[in-house]
Amino acid sequence: MNALDPSVAMVVPEADASGPPVPLLAVESLAVEFRTRSGVVHALEDVSFSVNKGETIGVVGESGSGKSVLFYAVLGILDAAGRISRGRAVFGGLDLTQATAAELEAIRGREAAMIFQNPRVALNPIRKVGHQIEDVLARHTSTPSAQLKKRALEALTAVRIPDPERRYHAYPFELSGGLCQRIMIAIALACTPSLLVADEPTTGLDVTTQAAVMDLIGELARRRNMATVLITHDLGLAAEYCDRIVVMHAGHVVETASTTELFAHPRHPYTAKLIATTPHGTNDLRSLAAIPGNLPDLRRSDLPPCRFSERCDRVEPVCQTSPLARQAFSAGHTVACCRPI
Repeated sequence: MNALDPSVAMVVPEADASGPPVPLLAVESLAVEFRTRSGVVHALEDVSFSVNKGETIGVVGESGSGKSVLFYAVLGILDAAGRISRGRAVFGGLDLTQATAAELEAIRGREAAMIFQNPRVALNPIRKVGHQIEDVLARHTSTPSAQLKKRALEALTAVRIPDPERRYHAYPFELSGGLCQRIMIAIALACTPSLLVADEPTTGLDVTTQAAVMDLIGELARRRNMATVLITHDLGLAAEYCDRIVVMHAGHVVETASTTELFAHPRHPYTAKLIATTPHGTNDLRSLAAIPGNLPDLRRSDLPPCRFSERCDRVEPVCQTSPLARQAFSAGHTVACCRPI
């Protein structure tokens, strides 16, 4: 099927009744580097994970762990200094790392969409928000020009924008942070993509608005059987809304498991420490722990195989000399650690 033709939908893998579901997105051994004046930054190394149709996964870790860079690479929107040096990202049968610019443009916004961290920056400040929704529809669908406004108003209604006719004519600076985030969701979902990537979608929002935005994303994902990726540093948020969690540290995937399994039996020392830093309803401030040390400088030529080893209280010499060991503890629960808990 030709991904260049915007009138033709991609083939979305279906589950085989005799086996596990075929992933909608499968990332395999992905490595990304950035060339800077101060050296090469090895931003991602040997990253592998998958997302199934209708599934919500959380990608969690400290700021700087490579969460956003991972999906910029997958969607082909890396900074000019960045490049994929190894690996694959297969989406709907197409390896995005080998796709042409035209193929990627046909997929982005139509089959795979992304909500960015700061909606006020992501939205065009001098264009009415209704027209910005129309732009996406005109680019990726065959909607007649006379029907674009109607479809845009339907998109605003779907994300529960009050008084959609009035908001259609608003500029981003006239709207609250919560409404701007809903506009971003409306733009991302206007073409009913099969994959939505939400990058820190609740940043800068108050607690009540955070819950409303996340509930909205979850409801729309269930209604459309859409695969969803939630990128967040908030493990508590991922625990509430995600089926599975991928834990990243310094460009490595260190643990992947179902949400229930991860919280009940964290196997990687970093995951355990990350959970210990997450507030729970019964915690007070004195019970919260901090993760010692900082992320390593990813420009170093002497990075150890385990990039957490210099912060780990379980470290042994083998951790800094042997290749990073990946172990499976149960179906879907894998850990990259020589000395798992």
